[in-house]
Amino acid sequence: MNNSLSRNWTNIAGPLFAEQSGDLSTTSRVLLHGFTQTSRSWDRYIQLLPAEQSIIRLDAPGHAHSESVEADLPSTAEMVATQCGYGDYIGYSMGARLALHIALLHPQNVRRLVLVSGSAGLRTPEERLARTQSDELLAREIAEIGVAHFVQKWLSAPMFAGLTSTPEEIQDRLRNTSEGLASSLRMSGTGTQESLWDYLHDLGMPVLLIVGAHDHKFVDIARNMKLAIGSNATMVEIQNAGHSVHLEQTLQFQTVVENFLK
Repeated sequence: MNNSLSRNWTNIAGPLFAEQSGDLSTTSRVLLHGFTQTSRSWDRYIQLLPAEQSIIRLDAPGHAHSESVEADLPSTAEMVATQCGYGDYIGYSMGARLALHIALLHPQNVRRLVLVSGSAGLRTPEERLARTQSDELLAREIAEIGVAHFVQKWLSAPMFAGLTSTPEEIQDRLRNTSEGLASSLRMSGTGTQESLWDYLHDLGMPVLLIVGAHDHKFVDIARNMKLAIGSNATMVEIQNAGHSVHLEQTLQFQTVVENFLK
């Protein structure tokens, strides 16, 4: 097992902080993290991969080293597609919504698509307006209580009940700033995102939808997304896992992804 910290990482020039490791002759796995996370939040998964596997990880707008970048999801999809090129795109939660945008707007860049606890957005304008207002309140709260208290509160939500974070993983989230996280909510939150449900049938590449069996809301979303995408979509429920399925059951997650990408 190779610890991701022992890998040699090379920066990829562009507006976002991105870095690559592994044999460039292999198809890259482009890893897109969730809200309040960073590119390093994939370390549990990365350390299960062989050293020669090409990996690209990046900090999303408003996060860690990309903290000063302000962009909505379509603009971010353009940045990531240009910066990271062709590969297998794997996104978690917010990162899954970003990966979905990349697959729809830049399909030539995506060999295979893995959406972990993902969504195609909210279906109605009323739902999106309510979520936008909710996200605005959340953005203001981050500024009021600070990142440390916000991350503690965020991870105490029921959807993360199955996730146990190490002190190092918590510290990694604290590299984010209140300004950056607030910008992410306002620019790339679920409320501001256009609904992509009517476009899911346009996805031509193989798609894998992964959810934790305890994450009932996203199990239902994944089932509906699979139906909307069509026969090129596969859905896998991983037992004894919730929303952060790739961190709660990393070995099972890695096995499922490996079988799909092969």
